[in-house]
Amino acid sequence: MTTTVEKNLALMRTAYQLISSGDLDAAEELLTEDFIANVPGSLDPLRGREIWRAGAEGMKEAFPDLKINVQDMFGVGDKVTVLLSLQGTHKGAFQQFEATGRQVSFRSVEVYRFEGDKIAEEWVAPDIFGLIQQISPAA
Repeated sequence: MTTTVEKNLALMRTAYQLISSGDLDAAEELLTEDFIANVPGSLDPLRGREIWRAGAEGMKEAFPDLKINVQDMFGVGDKVTVLLSLQGTHKGAFQQFEATGRQVSFRSVEVYRFEGDKIAEEWVAPDIFGLIQQISPAA
């Protein structure tokens, strides 16, 4: 018998595969309608699938060859924690930085909460400072 934690882990693996392959429509379908995003720089949670979609599209436009490597993933109850390393080429604008063509590598720690067979909430903590250092003009 498959446990809820095992199902959630499998769902997260599927989500990352879909994002990596560029199938954001299918990835978005894995989210609840009232998805909640807790992201750095925002004191209040952001709500709605479109928030997630905008963030994912922004990353794919800035780093079209983005590779997401799951280093570790574990779950307890209705939550899954993921340790990621990400690599890509800066080929599009990201925040205030125009494309540099530089290879980048950064990490992220992410926690997801599930409701049934959907992802209901995320807390993401990417190393944006480290990423910015790699694409800033002084780098």
